[in-house]
Amino acid sequence: MADVIDKPATKKSNPAPLGLLGFGMTTVLLSLHNADLIPLDAVILSMAVFCGGLAQFAAGMMEYRNGNTFGTVAFTLYGVFWLVFALIKSDPAGFGSEGLTMGVFCLVWGILTLFLFIGTLKGRNALKLVFLTLTVTFFLLAAGDISATVGLVVAAGFVGLFCGLTAMYTAFAEVLAEQLEKEVLPF
Repeated sequence: MADVIDKPATKKSNPAPLGLLGFGMTTVLLSLHNADLIPLDAVILSMAVFCGGLAQFAAGMMEYRNGNTFGTVAFTLYGVFWLVFALIKSDPAGFGSEGLTMGVFCLVWGILTLFLFIGTLKGRNALKLVFLTLTVTFFLLAAGDISATVGLVVAAGFVGLFCGLTAMYTAFAEVLAEQLEKEVLPF
């Protein structure tokens, strides 16, 4: 029998910062639009496809490979959310995407996000805050779209802006902690 050569264990990377940054940066841009500060345009839709959609989907697949069910579900589904959102807002078939249908769309995502928020309760505070504010954002968007109340959508924009910035902060904290081998930013 041939001798077996022991190979050193390969360290797995943490895909969470990739997913959090894809989510956070895209959420900041869309939230600026929802807060009525910038227009919804090709910049936001492109970010939704590539950073929000594809980067998060990739992070979800990496979480799957690492055996992290929560990360797989969250990143993969929110990646799909951004791809669907970009398709809806690009309006290729000429259908409207406002009002009741968009409100119910946001409500469904709010329910999912509430469920995932419960899953963060034993985790880091920053991640709890990301999911809590995202839950509030989706429910405000749902209420605003269903009731045609612009003020609720604008409020969702400001909550979503805080959510996106918190996701970015969490990603920065994780990357710096790993790179510097100590916690630099509390999270």
